[in-house]
Amino acid sequence: MRLRALLDTDALGLRLLGGEDELDRSVRGVMTTDLRDPSRYLSGGELVLTGLAWRRRAEESEPFVRVLVAAGVAALAAGEAELGEVPDDLIVACARHRLPLFAVSEAVAFATITEYVVRQVSGERAGDLAAVVERHRRLMTAGPAGGGPDVVLDLLGSDLDLRAWVLSPTGRQIAGAGEPLPAARAAALAGEHLAATRAGRRSPYRTSVDGRAYSLFPVREPGRGAPALASPDVRETVLSDWLLAVEADAGDWPAARLDLLRGVTQLIAVERDRRDAARAVRRRLAQDVVELVQAAAAPAEIAARLRVAAPVLLPGLTTAPHWQVVVATVEWAGDGGSDQGGRGGHSGAGAGTEVRGGPVAQAVLEEILAGPATAGTGAAGAATEAGAARAVAGAWAGAAVADPPDRIAVARTGDEAVALVPLPAMPAVLLGLPDRSEADPDPAPEPGLHADTLLAAVRDPLSAGLADDGRLTLGVSAVVHSAEGLRGALEEARHARRVAAARAGRVCAAGHHELASHVLLLPFVPDDVRRAFTARLLDPLRAYDRRHRAELIPTLEAFLDCDGSWTRCAARLHLHVNTLRYRVGRIEQLTGRDLSRLEDKLDFFLALRMS
Repeated sequence: MRLRALLDTDALGLRLLGGEDELDRSVRGVMTTDLRDPSRYLSGGELVLTGLAWRRRAEESEPFVRVLVAAGVAALAAGEAELGEVPDDLIVACARHRLPLFAVSEAVAFATITEYVVRQVSGERAGDLAAVVERHRRLMTAGPAGGGPDVVLDLLGSDLDLRAWVLSPTGRQIAGAGEPLPAARAAALAGEHLAATRAGRRSPYRTSVDGRAYSLFPVREPGRGAPALASPDVRETVLSDWLLAVEADAGDWPAARLDLLRGVTQLIAVERDRRDAARAVRRRLAQDVVELVQAAAAPAEIAARLRVAAPVLLPGLTTAPHWQVVVATVEWAGDGGSDQGGRGGHSGAGAGTEVRGGPVAQAVLEEILAGPATAGTGAAGAATEAGAARAVAGAWAGAAVADPPDRIAVARTGDEAVALVPLPAMPAVLLGLPDRSEADPDPAPEPGLHADTLLAAVRDPLSAGLADDGRLTLGVSAVVHSAEGLRGALEEARHARRVAAARAGRVCAAGHHELASHVLLLPFVPDDVRRAFTARLLDPLRAYDRRHRAELIPTLEAFLDCDGSWTRCAARLHLHVNTLRYRVGRIEQLTGRDLSRLEDKLDFFLALRMS
């Protein structure tokens, strides 16, 4: 309701003392107080009623009014029973801060005003909710012409003053009204949502990020209903479900408003279903190509299938694209087939059942490749050379390619997901790179996806969804330029994924460049051999460090990192060279090794990496 409506109601006995130009303000509630600082009880938009018991001196009016204005109240109504009339110092303070001020007749009880305002505001809110629900229903039956999630979120903002965003499990913003969420905050909200879902908490999930309150509503597929009844195990969908993030605390919301927001999630789920239907075409294209590659089909036949896929994934492209392959697996403890065996018990609905890893990996890989790390610029997110990054970005823009979610083609082979990622064909001169015939000690990064960039974008939120019993591993191939290179790229991505699987962590990734180093060998060393090797070399040093509070292990790591240079290592550790020589001597004495010998240095290096 508006402040103006209060003056038009004779039964309230209100008299305006100041703020005539502010009477179109909305009143969202009412509060009675005689505290000098009631800010902790104010949320904005209230009509504040006061009997002036807080006022002992004229100087106290100014700070009281400042508190109210800072809290965003709509107006102040002061009773005349205490002082006989509203003091001039309060009138002046309200005028200075443009806060509307009413005088309340001694004959009118504050309870009368409170009851009237609550009744009016509640009635208007009910009407607003009914109108918004009806609009949602029309949108849900209007098909794509209804406007999609953005229109619905606009309605929430204009009708209910609620800011909301639709986010993916990795924190990618799919829809939103007004300013986009900062990427770090969106990722944190996605992580909170995934953690709450795995813990089986009842939605909406309430949380606080960066000092702001949010309520998170799961967006379920149409017809799935309650999570406990919809799927035998929440792990089948937790890594692919969208969420609706509302900047508000839904803890004290009435049932009608909660029902409204759940209706919004149903509409968003319809849009999600439409997008998934479109994605099915790209999945089929990828499946055909991957099956041909695995069957060792003729390059000409693979090339023909790629020519069919390219216009769908990169519309408007005039030249044949380059390709990259990304392989992913999702494994759950107790389901078998894990690279590192079981990792703890199940959690979430349907614990104890086997979860098919293939469909989960396929859905989560599609989301990862549609995220910020790959959006729009291909390698630009990973480039360290500004010129190369700008050139790559320009190449994508000039190709008039589809948005990232519309150029992702992911196939599935058993429990493994395989993505074919198209890249515009970009010669070295376009990238700002030197010709390959020229010597260049520090070339700019190769175009395409980079494993560490993908990992940094999704590790934190997806780790929350994997909880204590799931694991996601990714492998990324080099860029290939023709159909002949796809088989090698697929094997390269698979080997890289095995390297990632040998690492610790819930979400791990490795790229093709790591296959050219000793790291390639480590995943294929049996666990018992690795344990015995590292224990023989490092356990004596660890035991000595525990007994004497020494730092032999950190000293060894620094010494190897400095290539055995006494001066550089002493400077890094802030030690005198003689102290460093003493520690290295103790390491050699305890292990029977000689750190001046290349073979012993290499053994220590591998032991540290495997530990």
